[in-house]
Amino acid sequence: MARDTSTIGWLEQPEDHDYDAAKSYLSLTVTAAQATRLASQLRRARPTSFKAKDIFRASGLSLLGISNMHVEKDRRKIAAGDKLSPILLVRDKTSGRVIIADGYHRLCAVYGYDEDALIPCKIV
Repeated sequence: MARDTSTIGWLEQPEDHDYDAAKSYLSLTVTAAQATRLASQLRRARPTSFKAKDIFRASGLSLLGISNMHVEKDRRKIAAGDKLSPILLVRDKTSGRVIIADGYHRLCAVYGYDEDALIPCKIV
């Protein structure tokens, strides 16, 4: 049964530190120069949204449970009515997957709340 997702609040734009986190994560999979370029492209990308379940399917990642402290922290934010930062995604043309450059824990928290919830994001 889907829960009321009107209680999930979102910031209009990702926070500045989210781009730094995305760049750091991406630098593990691509060169530092490519990671910098992708982070810059994410800053300029227009906001969009996708269902939580679709992002998970496209990423191929496993769902982290509420026993993860970062997921639980984000679940508490949802329950308190605090706004979450949109997530940052990169299309990996080589693998055909989506890389969650920043926001994996937020995505897991929202998915556990409602897998059909629309997740605001930026994607390049």
